[in-house]
Amino acid sequence: MSTHHPALPAGVRVFERGWLSANNVLCEGPEGTALIDSGYVTHAAQTLALVEQALGGRPLGRLLNTHLHSDHCGGNAALQARYPGLRTAIPPGAADAVRAWDEDRLSYRATGQDCARFAFDALLAPGATVTLAGRAWQIHAAPGHDPDAVMLFEPASRTLISGDALWQHGFGVVFPELEGEPGFDAVAATLDLIERLAPCVVIPGHGSPFGDAAHRGGGPAAPVAAALAVARQRLAQFVADPARHRRYGLKVLLKFKLLAWQRQSLAAVRAWAQGVPYLVRLHTAHGGGQPFDTWLQDLIDDLCASGAARREGDWLVDGG
Repeated sequence: MSTHHPALPAGVRVFERGWLSANNVLCEGPEGTALIDSGYVTHAAQTLALVEQALGGRPLGRLLNTHLHSDHCGGNAALQARYPGLRTAIPPGAADAVRAWDEDRLSYRATGQDCARFAFDALLAPGATVTLAGRAWQIHAAPGHDPDAVMLFEPASRTLISGDALWQHGFGVVFPELEGEPGFDAVAATLDLIERLAPCVVIPGHGSPFGDAAHRGGGPAAPVAAALAVARQRLAQFVADPARHRRYGLKVLLKFKLLAWQRQSLAAVRAWAQGVPYLVRLHTAHGGGQPFDTWLQDLIDDLCASGAARREGDWLVDGG
């Protein structure tokens, strides 16, 4: 779905995607065309169709990634194949892993997700700027959800492309915490940075853009301030109860895979889960001595109780 939010700058269009694929942001200006984030690999054909329809036969010149989780860069390879002159820019912290295509460091093997191999031409260095839709956008480091993530901020229109650092109702799983590394303080620092930037409108990695173009106050627009308050409340809950965050993260991994499958036998779900390093490590460290299948079934039951999934005999089906 193409979103023309009234607060978006001229030349900026959002393809709002489902939760399996991150939103794509298409920018058109005198400098050419650019796409920010490319969705999940199984949706690559849809990403291509959206871009081709929007550009009407014109080439896509640049591709930028806010971070390299699979739902944000899974369409990179397909776009590079379709547009041979495409130049791709990624956050610098991920550069060595992409060069070597180290799927452990890139998180794809650890999460049990897929991503087609792609290359890059440039780096989105925090502190630098990049021209999109005729405007200079600042590149800001946005660690927390992903240590290497960046955000893009255009100060004249006060538009923020936040990736998964801020959604209207929260933020992405703090993956360093799932790995036993600190991450909550980085989330807090990134939320503080967003408050200082005081955006009028935010284009999140998932969900609709939100904000108020007419806002002229000294701080963030009211919808953005509300989103920051929700994010800080959620962060405080996770800091007070890290086990709550771990369980949330585990259910997100299961739900993501179910979104890709749509329907899968419970036997195949168990076989997949037993090969996912994140799930295996977290069961070993925090499973309380339960057998893996019992521990996994408890997570599946939680998904079903929330409506995120449902059982149909020996099959698990996405709940929408």
